[in-house]
Amino acid sequence: QDNRISIWSVGDLGNVGLSGEYQGEPQLLCDIRHNGDVMDMQFLDQERIVVASSTGTVTVFRHHQNNQTLSANQRWEKAHYHVDQDTSCGGAACTGVICNNPEIVTVGEDGRINLFRADQKDVVRTIDNADSSTLHAVTFLRTTEILTVNSIGQLKIWDLRQQRNEPSQIFSLTGDRVPLHCVDRHPNQQHIVATGGQDGMLSIWDIRQGTMPVSLLNAHEAEMWEVHFHPSNPDHLFTCSEDGSLWHWDTSTDVSEKPSFLHQGGRSTTYFSHNTTNQSVVSVWLSNDPTKDRMEITNLIPNQTLSVNTLDILGPCLVYGTDAEAIYVNRQLFA
Repeated sequence: QDNRISIWSVGDLGNVGLSGEYQGEPQLLCDIRHNGDVMDMQFLDQERIVVASSTGTVTVFRHHQNNQTLSANQRWEKAHYHVDQDTSCGGAACTGVICNNPEIVTVGEDGRINLFRADQKDVVRTIDNADSSTLHAVTFLRTTEILTVNSIGQLKIWDLRQQRNEPSQIFSLTGDRVPLHCVDRHPNQQHIVATGGQDGMLSIWDIRQGTMPVSLLNAHEAEMWEVHFHPSNPDHLFTCSEDGSLWHWDTSTDVSEKPSFLHQGGRSTTYFSHNTTNQSVVSVWLSNDPTKDRMEITNLIPNQTLSVNTLDILGPCLVYGTDAEAIYVNRQLFA
């Protein structure tokens, strides 16, 4: 009923225990009330956070670091809506937001895509009937192109330079129409995309070829809520799930000689099997010799039973949140 946006400080690196868990208590710096459930949020810059609400409203909050307060900087009321924006119950959940300052793209249950600019009051562009089903997540492919995933297993590319309200490409999981919940683009090779959805499978796509995933990897036993390539070390990928697991997928070379990251947790090796045309630079994620493509998978939180709803990662630091109303920080990802 009463939702809040909170900013925490997790202190310095001095207080790390043997297992990589942060020792000191995180400090709540400030918080502010938020109308509706928080469906997604992302930093726009050092001070501003864009938040998607279940009411369909998109709000930019500013974090004032000098006096540690939060304030609403800008608000687009009912950016997403089912019937019309004016009816009191007309809001449709805004399910995803992605920022590429100053641009902000939002998607929603209403199948609508909005493009905003941080300092403009009016919406820059709306694609009204972008999808007949719920759009669950969005990411930038390039500065002018976005990718969306929907509840019938489709991945669509939209070119924001085109005035047409049609996707430039549509990809889909074969047959099953499994809802996709999350998407991330490889930070260096923009044609490689990872998605996850209701069946817990990890799908890797090469958007230059075909309309189906290059590989489908058995992953979680329930919905996958988030997938992230490591931003500076994209041989590493992280996924989290309703089943209470958070998996670290490691495709960096020569697994056998590497120290194990964590001594607990299940460990298994899986193989890719698929073929792609020869590329001058073949990413491990798309590689076509199954025997070489060993991959190490570690469940970073093996005994967790409640859903892991979200994760983010930077350098050696992994942050994730669970249904236990807890936020966890692991600072020694590559110890």
